[in-house]
Amino acid sequence: MGPMTKRATERPAAFTKPAHWTNDPAPPPVKAKDEQDPDGLSPTRYGDWVQKGIAIDF
Repeated sequence: MGPMTKRATERPAAFTKPAHWTNDPAPPPVKAKDEQDPDGLSPTRYGDWVQKGIAIDF
């Protein structure tokens, strides 16, 4: 195995923190709403989209 590259653990001295950065903790996740899909199974939940009678997957 070749030589290991040292991992950066500190920011460079010239780095300035952007004004929009904050040290506040991330908000807790919001529970998803369980809505009825009028066309059947939700493609965002099951991963298949039907287009012109053909199931496609992105």
